[in-house]
Amino acid sequence: MLSRSSFTSLVVGVFVVYVVHTCWVMYGIVYTKPCDAHADTCVRPYLARRPKLQLSVYTTTRSSISAENSVDLVLNVEDFDVERKFERTVNVSVPKKTRNNGTLYAYIFLHHTGVLPWHDGKQVHIVSPLTTYMIPKPEEMNLITGETTTQQIEMGKKENNALDEPVSHWRSRLTLNVMVEDFVFDGSSLPADVHRYMKMIQLGKSVHYLPILFIDQLSNRVKDLMIINRSTTELPLTVSYDKISLGKLRFWIHMQDAVYSLQQFGFSEKDADEVKGIFVDTNLYFLALTFFVAAFHLLFDFLAFKNDISFWKKKKSMVGMSTKAVLWRCFSTVVIFLFLLDEQTSLLVLIPAGIGTLIELWKVKKALKITIQWKGLKPEIKFGSYSESEKKTEAYDTQAMKYLSYLLYPLCVGGAAYSLLNIKYKSWYSWLINSFVNGVYAFGFLFMLPQLFVNYKLKSVAHLPWKAFTYKAFNTFIDDIFAFIITMPTSHRLACFRDDVVFLIYLYQRWLYPVDKSRVNEFGESYEEKLKRKSHMD
Repeated sequence: MLSRSSFTSLVVGVFVVYVVHTCWVMYGIVYTKPCDAHADTCVRPYLARRPKLQLSVYTTTRSSISAENSVDLVLNVEDFDVERKFERTVNVSVPKKTRNNGTLYAYIFLHHTGVLPWHDGKQVHIVSPLTTYMIPKPEEMNLITGETTTQQIEMGKKENNALDEPVSHWRSRLTLNVMVEDFVFDGSSLPADVHRYMKMIQLGKSVHYLPILFIDQLSNRVKDLMIINRSTTELPLTVSYDKISLGKLRFWIHMQDAVYSLQQFGFSEKDADEVKGIFVDTNLYFLALTFFVAAFHLLFDFLAFKNDISFWKKKKSMVGMSTKAVLWRCFSTVVIFLFLLDEQTSLLVLIPAGIGTLIELWKVKKALKITIQWKGLKPEIKFGSYSESEKKTEAYDTQAMKYLSYLLYPLCVGGAAYSLLNIKYKSWYSWLINSFVNGVYAFGFLFMLPQLFVNYKLKSVAHLPWKAFTYKAFNTFIDDIFAFIITMPTSHRLACFRDDVVFLIYLYQRWLYPVDKSRVNEFGESYEEKLKRKSHMD
């Protein structure tokens, strides 16, 4: 059986291999080996000839078209310059079929100027749906006045009579890219990801690939979706264009495939949107940093989890430990889990939060020394007795909470009353959960103070799980990095930085109260006794 140190070394080793392998894979995606200039298999860019191009965007209810009589032209850009980005908003007529929950498609053509796409043998095109199906967001209102923030969804309320059924939504943005690098591919080893977007033509003795046209689906965000109802005849569509490099194109193709795979596995549009936000709302270099930060965050999370479980599994005494702090952590995790559940957060976030909640409930059972005995089908809950040392700790803990309550309760009640009067919610339950979670974020660090007070009274920090604390501290500093590079609520960003302050106080107390090696720890043994027992065994 592996020892704890060996198991930790194994985990760290696997982590290092994973990071190195991921870096190698990412390098293979971003870097493409060019073709030798003298090779016969080279595929050259048609854009290098600097042809005069035109961009045309059509809409149709058909998934495939063969003639211009079945489409509507919504945007035409003559003398299209692939090097110059632009953004234009046009009004699109919504056919009756689309208003009745049908699909509307956009066909984007890149062709020679003055030639219709159907008559141009060197045109390239790509198709994208402009509609999607999603359960509409519930209406929010002021619980006191009944005033709503948005109009009630006409289709959901009057026609379907159910707000939990998916309805047709309009994608109000269409983001286009063209790969502009004069890159010469090796025809014998074309990257599979780019190959499916390439169209080849023979010009003389050389093979050329036509402009690579790409639709950035990651920019299709839930916040840009609009409800389509039967009275809608026109909807706005913002068409934006920008050039793209080969490396970024390949990376974006892989990311879009990953998001598409999530949706195939049952993830909703909202779940996929949270993953898209990681890529779209973050600079590419910050994105690379985010990967490394997230990987280390995962490692430290696992090590902190392992050491925390190990510490509480062996713990027999609550001497020096703030029971109130344990209860507060449990309450906080339960509230945050219910908040995430109420907000219909992605399962990627919800499942880890649920696991953390179960662990905190188990720690409460250990802290209160709860045992459950079954008498037939009826459970009987019993609480264990406390020693004199534990009662002394409990007295300090109660004293700290008494002082804390003078500040905490007025702040929480005042914050809840303010949000009730000024902020709109879906229901009273939603207001209650939001008030609790705002209290957790804003004043949660105050519940770390009783433990500091207990440490001060006992003049000791030997009873704390310092290994788990160390890994959690690393994660706290990593969260600070996330606070700068990831979009998040302001309350959560402030929560990251206030944890730093509390941890620095813990570090100060560890320096102020050095460990007494003759003192018995929470496992009932001293450091000197452990050394003596180990020497006898040797």
